[in-house]
Amino acid sequence: MAIVLTAIAVVAGAALGYVNDITKGPIETIKAQQLADGIGEVLSAKGLEVPKAEVTEAGATIYRTEQGTAVQVTDPKGFGGNLTVLVGFNETGQVLGYRVMESSETPGLGAKAQDWFQKGQKGDIIGKQAGELTVSKDGGEVDAITASTITSRAFLRCINAAYKALSVSYSDGQSGASSQTGKTSNNI
Repeated sequence: MAIVLTAIAVVAGAALGYVNDITKGPIETIKAQQLADGIGEVLSAKGLEVPKAEVTEAGATIYRTEQGTAVQVTDPKGFGGNLTVLVGFNETGQVLGYRVMESSETPGLGAKAQDWFQKGQKGDIIGKQAGELTVSKDGGEVDAITASTITSRAFLRCINAAYKALSVSYSDGQSGASSQTGKTSNNI
C-alpha cells in the first residue's frame, strides 16, 4: 500500500510540475499585458508600453510616463485578504484613474471596488487629491461600498499609500533635492 501511494504521489507531483512549466510563460505574458493595459487605463493613454519599474522600500511599484505616473500598491487588510490597486496620478497628485489588479474580496460586494470609486459613481475619487482619503463613516468624504466598509477602507488605504510612495520617491532624490522629514510636496 505504501508503494502504491508513493507512486501516485510521484506521478501527481511530476504532472503538476509539468503543467506549471508549460503555463509559466503564458501566465507571465498575460500579467504583463494586464499591467500595460492597466497603466494605459489609469493614465487615460492607450498603447503605452510598460515603463521601467521603480520599487520603493514600502513595496510600492512606480511607473513614470509622460502622461502621468502610475503606482501599484497592495493592502493586506481587505475583507478577503490582499487588495492590489494600480493608481494613476497627475503632476499635482490628483487621481486620474485606478484599476483593481488583484482582489480576494467577496464577489458581488467587495468586488464592486473596480466600479464604485470611478467618475460619476457614488464613491467617485477621480480628480480628488490623494493622501488622506477616508470613508464617510470615518469622517471622510468618500462613500463606502454598501455593506463593504472593510473593502472600502482597504481600497482607500491603497490610494493613500500610492500617493505617499509617489511623494516620498520625489522627495528622496528624484529631483536631486534633499529629503524633508514629515513634509510632502503638492507638486508631484
